[in-house]
Amino acid sequence: MIILAAGSSSRLGTPKQNLIYQGQTLLQRAIHTAVTSACCEKTVVVLGANEGMIRPSISDELIYITYNPFWQEGIASSIRLGITELLRIEPGITAAIIMLCDQPFVDPLLIHQLTEKKANSNKGIIASAYRNTLGVPVLFDASYFPQLLMLQGKEGAKKLIKTFPNDVAAVAFPLGAIDIDTIDDYRELGSPHF
Repeated sequence: MIILAAGSSSRLGTPKQNLIYQGQTLLQRAIHTAVTSACCEKTVVVLGANEGMIRPSISDELIYITYNPFWQEGIASSIRLGITELLRIEPGITAAIIMLCDQPFVDPLLIHQLTEKKANSNKGIIASAYRNTLGVPVLFDASYFPQLLMLQGKEGAKKLIKTFPNDVAAVAFPLGAIDIDTIDDYRELGSPHF
């Protein structure tokens, strides 16, 4: 599992990774989801902007924290670093799930559904489906690691989802449409979503 948490939260004006929701920061929630998912053996968290403000709240977790000095390049640099770090820790890894810390409704059940769909569909990319799009969290078979390592700038997982449509299966995740980019998004998080 790779949790991308290197962005500067420029639209929010404060590190979204540290926003509190239901007693935990958004990043702590994402980490809890990863480490309690039976299917994820190793979790890499990629930090960048505001690392000094974020790291203390997660340093006691059962994860690998890596710092991306090139976070300003865009999300691609964090994906490359996350894949590289996973391969260093677990050279024989067969797949990786990429998730963000700003989707508060990602839970262990969704992670299980992604891995189960991979096992049952024989597809190499398993993406979450919401609001008429396919996106993160997304599982990539290791055969896609070379392509992930070639991403540049603001290119993310969606580039591969669009490039290899015949090798993509989807898992419905309607609440994936809710992510925290602005202070209004965060305020709305307090209102019911069901």
